[in-house]
Amino acid sequence: MDLRVLRYFVAVAEERHVGRAARRLHMSQPPLSRALRQLEDELGATLFERTPKGVTLTAAGAVLHEDAVALLARADRIRGRVTAAAGTARLVVGTLADAAEFVGAQLVPRFREHHTHVEITVRETDLTDPTAGLRAGLVDVALTRTPFDTTGISTHVLRTVPVAVVLRSDDPLAARPTVSAADLAAHGWVHLPDATDPAWTSFWTGGPPGPGAPVLRTIRECLHAVTWNGTAALAPADQPLPAGLVAIPLSDHAPSDLVVAWPKTGAGPQVRSFVRIAADSQRA
Repeated sequence: MDLRVLRYFVAVAEERHVGRAARRLHMSQPPLSRALRQLEDELGATLFERTPKGVTLTAAGAVLHEDAVALLARADRIRGRVTAAAGTARLVVGTLADAAEFVGAQLVPRFREHHTHVEITVRETDLTDPTAGLRAGLVDVALTRTPFDTTGISTHVLRTVPVAVVLRSDDPLAARPTVSAADLAAHGWVHLPDATDPAWTSFWTGGPPGPGAPVLRTIRECLHAVTWNGTAALAPADQPLPAGLVAIPLSDHAPSDLVVAWPKTGAGPQVRSFVRIAADSQRA
């Protein structure tokens, strides 16, 4: 019996409502409902009476709740004793600016629920390093976007995001539902540093930079270049944008994957747990 599913069950039993329990667990309702059904199938017993107002425990559910609370408390004590013996652990998470909110608001809180003894540092990197510090050994695990050189690096795709071109809202192309690379031939593009991963530069710049274009190292600098100079920049279609800018889907450009990345060798238990939590967050 999976302890994680037991935690789901206890949350629903205490909240008496699947939706409230899902919010407490930082997950969506459908996978929580599926997990409860699977638990009932595994035990061969109905655990909840379901009504329009919520749920109540059946007799079998009440027995499971009593035992589950005791079992989870014992599991937490075991974890506490083991982590105390192991001492303080640290995890450094690398991220690009556009993924930092996802890391800070979702993944780190979920990780801390399971690893209260681990000190977490989030290190935001610029566009020169699409591995977000992983290749340089500055971080233990990274949340970033493809494509980049994955030599020595494992990745797990969290979601695939279409690519859009970021333009000023007064650009003649801004009113179109989609644009193509040919439509943008007259636009100058952002200029990334020469040392940037070639695969990354080729993918995230739609053409050569405009004459005299300055070298840009951050997403904020790229957005400023679009706002002030009418430069074109590529970005994930879900990139938050300031007022005055629009993201138009690029019809003939491959999408990008949001991935969690970690070293192929030497990854410790905290890294493996972070990867699992990141993967679970997208399934939830």
